[in-house]
Amino acid sequence: MNIEQLHKLFLGCSKVTTDTRKIESNSLFFALKGENFNGNKFAHEALKKGASYAVIDEVKYQTDKRCILVSNVLETLQVLASFHRSFLAIPIISLTGSNGKTTTKELINAVLSKKYETTATFGNLNNHIGVPLTLLSMTSNTEIGIVEMGANHLEEIALLSNIAQPDFGYITNFGKAHLEGFGSLEGVVQGKTELYANLRKHEKEVFVNTYDAQQITHSKGMECITFGKEASRYFIEFVTADPFVVLKFENKEITSQLIGAYNFNNIAAAIAIGKHFKVPDDLIQEAIEQYIPTNNRSQILKKGTNKIILDAYNANPSSMKVALENFSGLTDESKVAILGDMFELGNEAEAEHQLIADLASNLDIGTVYLLGENFQKVSSINDRTQQFVSFEAFKDYFSKQQTKNSTILIKASRGMALERIVDLL
Repeated sequence: MNIEQLHKLFLGCSKVTTDTRKIESNSLFFALKGENFNGNKFAHEALKKGASYAVIDEVKYQTDKRCILVSNVLETLQVLASFHRSFLAIPIISLTGSNGKTTTKELINAVLSKKYETTATFGNLNNHIGVPLTLLSMTSNTEIGIVEMGANHLEEIALLSNIAQPDFGYITNFGKAHLEGFGSLEGVVQGKTELYANLRKHEKEVFVNTYDAQQITHSKGMECITFGKEASRYFIEFVTADPFVVLKFENKEITSQLIGAYNFNNIAAAIAIGKHFKVPDDLIQEAIEQYIPTNNRSQILKKGTNKIILDAYNANPSSMKVALENFSGLTDESKVAILGDMFELGNEAEAEHQLIADLASNLDIGTVYLLGENFQKVSSINDRTQQFVSFEAFKDYFSKQQTKNSTILIKASRGMALERIVDLL
């Protein structure tokens, strides 16, 4: 069966799924493989639960005429997604970067959906499987697609760009994320700018934040839609972030529900993209002001007399640094920072955790708690800083404290699951 024939079958199905636990009637099942599972083994179950077809790549599991045998299920999923993207012929905006990808994607979607029927990456399903599934979730009703791309090693963004074939691109920033896979900050820049390489090759356009010198440098010679500084196509001005980000554009002052000056760039990108696609200014303002972060991303919660800044979805040295600096600048009187280990730093883990510990100790923060095996190893910290090798050790101590009338920052890599701290307050 060629890809055109498979696409016709796909169009007759309700959705694509790779998980038999989420099978719906008339779905198309792709039997993906992983280190610890073989989806081929579940093809029969998928059909039994209501899937119309199952795409497999092992002949011994072709026990039904509805089993479609291919040479490689993952590659077929990716090729089908790319074929469908071309079939729809709609504008695709792709974005990547070290920090703020998902928040920026959600803001862009909030703005564009005020005028258009949009389909955007669900959650952070932004890898070699998530990007194809995002493209295949787009329908004939979709007018603009928004595709988030994540990577932890070189050539991954190149692969995802080839699949998505974006018309527009945006890189949020270049930071110290996934150093274990990229090897260095230079490796991060090389990996992220693979998106620029794809856009340049196909003579497509890129959104460039002129407050970010690296974006300007690496996008030279490209078709650029600039935003940020006054000389940009779209001038967007930072006002304040204490704690919520306030900014101005087109003589409008927008008060967002996002905290931290670092979120200014994320909001500005969404505004610029909205302007480019001719979303009315009042609808752009409405979208930004109505957007509320979720899923442990810069959420502000109230627990008793305490205000919690919950930013425990993920962390790397770059995002940790700006979060701490922003937190230090808040005018709140009693500030407590609870920081957990940052993962995927490879050989740089010890040095990067020490730098963050030193920074936290020297900022205007009343009390700093450091959690995890990496933070346990740091030295030369002051008497306002305490270390705990695990969440359990911290829990035993913190549960006995009377923390009141404080503003508390909680930030760590996802694997630390520090949102559990909220239940201790």
